[in-house]
Amino acid sequence: MNPGRWLAAALLLLGGALAEAAEAPRPARCPTGAPTGLVCLRGQDANGAHILLARPANWHGGLVTQVFGGPRLAPIRADTTDEDLLRFAEYVAEGWAWTSTSRRRPGFGIRAAGEDALNARRIAEASFGTPRLAVIHGQSWGGGIAARAIETLNAPDATGRRPWQAALLTSGVLAGPTRAYDMRVDLRAAFQAICGTHPRPEEPQYTLTLGLPRGVRMGWTEMMARYTACTGSDLAQATRSTAQRRALADLVAASRIPAWSIPTHLAWSTNVFADIAWGLMDGRSAFGNAHVRYQGTSDDAAFNARVPRIAADPDAVARLAEDGDPTGAIAIPVLTLHGIEDATVFVEHAAAYRATLEAAGTAHLLQQVFVDEEAHNKMSPPLYPAALAALADWAQGGPRPSAEAVRQRCEAARARHPGTCRIRPGYVPQAWTARVNPR
Repeated sequence: MNPGRWLAAALLLLGGALAEAAEAPRPARCPTGAPTGLVCLRGQDANGAHILLARPANWHGGLVTQVFGGPRLAPIRADTTDEDLLRFAEYVAEGWAWTSTSRRRPGFGIRAAGEDALNARRIAEASFGTPRLAVIHGQSWGGGIAARAIETLNAPDATGRRPWQAALLTSGVLAGPTRAYDMRVDLRAAFQAICGTHPRPEEPQYTLTLGLPRGVRMGWTEMMARYTACTGSDLAQATRSTAQRRALADLVAASRIPAWSIPTHLAWSTNVFADIAWGLMDGRSAFGNAHVRYQGTSDDAAFNARVPRIAADPDAVARLAEDGDPTGAIAIPVLTLHGIEDATVFVEHAAAYRATLEAAGTAHLLQQVFVDEEAHNKMSPPLYPAALAALADWAQGGPRPSAEAVRQRCEAARARHPGTCRIRPGYVPQAWTARVNPR
């Protein structure tokens, strides 16, 4: 169907079919830089989340529900997910229709974010018609949202059809929020033990895993000023003081986070911890380090004696687990794609997820693919359409694709999407506790 005729048909469908939409999607501009031949629509769901829909001229009937990471703390906007369509433009270039949601609110909340993704999926079907195959793609923290959504929001309808028939989880936060941020807890505790400036002695004191006092936000510049003053990371190695070099080495040892990525993790454990504590947990902490034994610092005995010890609130832990911890109760094929050297979301998240599915008896529905890359937000472009195509074939009755089969598809996709295909068939990540301090 040509775009003009399709658009006319779509507008007729919109007349009464969008129960989940407060503002029915209307034809709108596509994000600047998107592939040519797209028809885009924009609207809002009943919760105020902004919806972006895109249909390529070569649509083959497949639909991707895109779930972005973060969590992003900036206010939601009509163009919140434009960057995601541009980042994963390979999907629409390969003939997949697209739906994404800004979500109803910024910040944390995995179950609510999953509900918003389901609303976007339903609005897409009302706009485009029933897709031949519907896949949910979760990236980074969005991987954790998608993993929970396919457990709790993917029940079959009266015809036996589920909202999503497959899930692609890339660079995913898959250990579950009750343990996924343990390294960041260790970083905050270590930073206070070593640097003593977050908070400073003259500032209001608070439990570190609350992130910040209620209502306070800390900008990147302020946080980095505290970090660089302590570690000298903004200075050439030779000009750092002995104390600064020791501070950075001890932060790395205690947190097990590479030095170059500590600032990002420190920022996350500041403002996002605050969003979780004050936005979802009524000021209680779901994280702790009460029994962690830190090793590898310049003086382990002294460090363990002075590091702040925090006990997690049991009710907050239970609430966070219910919101986002995967249980393995899945009924559709899942493919994970992860960079082995990802320092933002460690590859051991994939090992934790496999262990969850093995315990639930659903690991036969899982295939994991690992790549020799350190990128997190976007690895090599041909990897994504290759993984999606392999997953789609599996979901439609084909065999479970091997990592080598995905690599071969990636090599074929390079003609259309230049990049590398450094997939490592046979790679197995370490267990979660091999990378993160055991609790």
